[in-house]
Amino acid sequence: MRKVFARRLKSVAYALQGVAQLVRTQPNARVHLLVTVLVCAAGFYFSLGRTEWLWIIVAIVLVWSAEAFNSALEQLADVLHPGHHAGIGRAKDLAAAAVLIAALGAAVIGVLVFAPHLAALWR
Repeated sequence: MRKVFARRLKSVAYALQGVAQLVRTQPNARVHLLVTVLVCAAGFYFSLGRTEWLWIIVAIVLVWSAEAFNSALEQLADVLHPGHHAGIGRAKDLAAAAVLIAALGAAVIGVLVFAPHLAALWR
């Protein structure tokens, strides 16, 4: 049982190393981090309700997951074929499109969640 628990802990440690590498090496991940911090701060400021927090968390998780998958695909593609390859370029473009789609969806969620709170400030 202890070995199973130790393996799980090691697995989590590797995943956290991946998150650190993502933030350290990917400029867009640092933008996502800044936006995540700002959105969470705004959520606490406006005392978001449970459902609003659920939507915000889903949006954050989708964007971070898409960014991590995109970065992993790019890393793997660069190792397997360091030179230019049209097919790899298309795959990278599609992975980047997934991040863009997730980010746009998150922005829409953010507007829907925060617009009523912002409107209340101007009343």
